[in-house]
Amino acid sequence: MTYLANNARYKTMTYNRCGRSGLMLPAISLGLWHNFGGVDVFENGRAILRHAFDKGITHFDLANNYGPPYGSAEENFGKIMKQDLRPYRDELVISTKAGYDMWPGPYGNWGSRKYLLASLDQSLQRMGLEYVDIFYSHRPDPETPLEETMMALDQAVRQGKALYVGISNYPAERTREAAQILRDLGTPCLIHQPKYSMFERWVEDELLDVLEEEGIGCIPFSPLAQGLLTNKYLKGIPEGSRAAKSWGFLKADQVEPAIEKVKQLNEIALQRGQTLAQMALAWIIKDQRITSVLIGASSVKQLDDNIAMLDYLHFSQNELQQIEAILND
Repeated sequence: MTYLANNARYKTMTYNRCGRSGLMLPAISLGLWHNFGGVDVFENGRAILRHAFDKGITHFDLANNYGPPYGSAEENFGKIMKQDLRPYRDELVISTKAGYDMWPGPYGNWGSRKYLLASLDQSLQRMGLEYVDIFYSHRPDPETPLEETMMALDQAVRQGKALYVGISNYPAERTREAAQILRDLGTPCLIHQPKYSMFERWVEDELLDVLEEEGIGCIPFSPLAQGLLTNKYLKGIPEGSRAAKSWGFLKADQVEPAIEKVKQLNEIALQRGQTLAQMALAWIIKDQRITSVLIGASSVKQLDDNIAMLDYLHFSQNELQQIEAILND
């Protein structure tokens, strides 16, 4: 059956300007880090992507090594583009990244021009695209000159293989330096993708200020701490959860020490009439410097639950103080 997008898809989603650019991003974007790889059920991922677009989520975020196995999330996304989303390409913001381990040898990792541009070519082939909307340097490379990495991003735009460029996991001062280089090259840095959640707050020290000064958007990943900031782990580690899987970044030994804080945060969320996940997402996007929050989803229901956070974004001063007390305990 031919997929037809929901005609009302733009009526309920909020869109925010990305830094000082002309690009608007949905307040919630969908990441394909988990649940879209070769080890996952293809039709489930397909249903999630279609439903996301029906709800006004226009931004889909990938990376070269998302899977597992490496590259399989891009391959599956390419199939879904071909089957369902191709007619809507100009309504979509598709991003990918390079910077982490992808293929053997010295040219399949980090931030050299050779690796970044070769990886982008491979990503475009896997997804069946002529260009991506955003191409990221996935992490800073301590051995490669920053100028080389940024010149590779600039070249990707000049070749017509990316419309915008971004950086991910860069510390504040390195971000400032990268932004200056890109500005001088004539390809401004559009966006930064840092890890940020109630349990991971390093961006608050300097990075968010730098992004505001430089006019760069911010799209945090892992805003739910890999699922820890949900009600999933309130009674232990359920079968099939991320912490129960052999792959991924959330491990069982990370869950137990955080459970008490999770329970206390959950009580505040219930008092607000939200789930813990909804509150955790709203807590991040309350900051005007945040363009979009990048979520994952393992089901259509979970996606809907997260989107519902847009129904209540306000925090009272008392709620914010309670949350701070829990997080700083």
